[in-house]
Amino acid sequence: MSSSDIFIGETIGTAVLILLGAGVVAAVVLKRSKAQNAGWLAITFGWGFAVMTAVYMTGTLSGAHLNPAVTVGIAIKDSDWSNVPVYVAGQLLGAMIGAALAWVAYYGQFQAHLTDPEIVAAKSEHAGMVDQKTEPNAGPVLGVFSTGPEIRNVWQNLATEIIGTVVLVLAVLAFGLNDEGKGLGTLGGLIVALTVVSIGLSLGGPTGYAINPARDLGPRIVHALLPLPNKGGSDWGYAWIPVVGPLIGGALAAGIYNLAFV
Repeated sequence: MSSSDIFIGETIGTAVLILLGAGVVAAVVLKRSKAQNAGWLAITFGWGFAVMTAVYMTGTLSGAHLNPAVTVGIAIKDSDWSNVPVYVAGQLLGAMIGAALAWVAYYGQFQAHLTDPEIVAAKSEHAGMVDQKTEPNAGPVLGVFSTGPEIRNVWQNLATEIIGTVVLVLAVLAFGLNDEGKGLGTLGGLIVALTVVSIGLSLGGPTGYAINPARDLGPRIVHALLPLPNKGGSDWGYAWIPVVGPLIGGALAAGIYNLAFV
């Protein structure tokens, strides 16, 4: 694979991943959406199908890492870091593009939701009750773009992201998705997608299961830049956890793989 193939493949693949993933969250949480209140099952399966679509679309171009934690895990496994910057650059750019496209697709719903008197009143009431020293006034639709904890506990939130990412990256390495067809072959993308669904259902409750630094950081930057009314903050105080946690998890998964499977 050439550097240009890797960059293009990761940009396109991650853009599709975030477009469909952020799209299903927007469909479920925003007012005036036909899928409003469809629930957590819709979100977890939507993200799983997003992974499957992106992997099959760009696997032949770049191997479809679509996640810096996966890239780091593979680099440790293979002792080859030469293409890591290209992979990560494509992933971050793609994540930002996908988030912006999700905003375009749901532009009317974002406007209707964020200007709805009920939402505005609830946001104002919440802002008055929250101690800004302990909890930032995150906007009501930040969850469309990025993850956030239900209970703010740094060690638990970090541990949850690490554990979820270990499961994901170890699965990718063990399934052989990026092992030149010697693993599950064309079934690999489907199995990894179902693994993502499983992680979401089982481990997604505490933090929303970022398990992907680019998936969280790129859309969070877009949220900060978009002209969304009443959007509130982007919760930058929490933003390091869904970046650092998955990177640690990817490295641990590679270590486990090298110890147990090689």
